[in-house]
Amino acid sequence: MIRILLVDDHALFRSGIKGILDTQEDMTVVAEAETGEDAVEFVRRTPPDVILMDVNMPGIGGIKATRRIVRADPQAKVIALTALDDQPFPNQLLDAGAVGYLTKGSPADEVSAAIRQVMRGEHYICNEVAQRLSLSALVNKGKSTPLAKLSPREMQVMLMITRGSTTQQISDA
Repeated sequence: MIRILLVDDHALFRSGIKGILDTQEDMTVVAEAETGEDAVEFVRRTPPDVILMDVNMPGIGGIKATRRIVRADPQAKVIALTALDDQPFPNQLLDAGAVGYLTKGSPADEVSAAIRQVMRGEHYICNEVAQRLSLSALVNKGKSTPLAKLSPREMQVMLMITRGSTTQQISDA
């Protein structure tokens, strides 16, 4: 049985993914977390087989949480499951140690297929993201996008700004 941790700050989304995965005979959702911090703590106590990780969450977010999880357990299998499919997010998550990248627009059967592929020791990137990464590599040979130059902390602040957080909220976080 593949034991899965769902990490997303939206309870309704977690419920939907859990419902989909619960129909799979070889998978079970063992826990849910709504922040990166909660995910890191859970993985330290009870490592799951696979972690489905959102990128844009309050607190440390998916990129930093993935980095911490993989640093603590290099065998951890993190799959990004996020609405963010543009550069630099796929590269940053893969650089942080994720072994898969899915968008929230992926079909339900693709999520379970990605989990199985990752469990076989392979990487998985959904087609639309893989195509964008390939095209970006061809078009931007030797060039770097402005977002790719941001540090993880700068990226976190930028995401909070795009969500409409105030300066005080950003400072408090």
